[in-house]
Amino acid sequence: MKQLKNRTLESDRLYLRPLVSEDSEFYYPNMMNEEVRRLTGTQRIFSKQMIENYIEEIQNESDHIHLLIVLKEEDRIIGEVALQDIDYVNRNSNIRVALFNEADFSKGFGTEALKLLLNYGFAVLNLHRIELNVYSYNARAIKAYEKLGFIQEGIQREVLYYNHEYHDSITMSILENEFRKNEGIQ
Repeated sequence: MKQLKNRTLESDRLYLRPLVSEDSEFYYPNMMNEEVRRLTGTQRIFSKQMIENYIEEIQNESDHIHLLIVLKEEDRIIGEVALQDIDYVNRNSNIRVALFNEADFSKGFGTEALKLLLNYGFAVLNLHRIELNVYSYNARAIKAYEKLGFIQEGIQREVLYYNHEYHDSITMSILENEFRKNEGIQ
């Protein structure tokens, strides 16, 4: 196996690393995957230049941590995970995760990556609350979030118009003490 670089966080099967400018070649085609776009509610079409600009922009943001999920065994990028809108005063943030290839779904990779970033958010950044939004039709993700200890807080009714239908967005969150109780800080 070749030498792995820029490992930020690691688990048994995965490591997370920062998204860098050179990743635009890989990242851009993954933004066009129809199932990933549906699950994330992405409707906007992106140009390669827009992706390059986005990657450059997030590298300089202090309220955002954007990491790629890499499968250790194959040294293959399989998705992304991010803490966004980090509020260091009120100690809260938003988290998101996406896997790029349907062949990697339902294997626990997203949950494993979330655990790594939740642990980082609570143990290192000293956050108190981390929230996320998930569309009501994404039952697999809702189940995974509940397994991690996220609790449903509310529903934004019919907030997304996708494929000629309206869909609800569910807000879920987890508090530091809930995470420590469920998973423990490592």
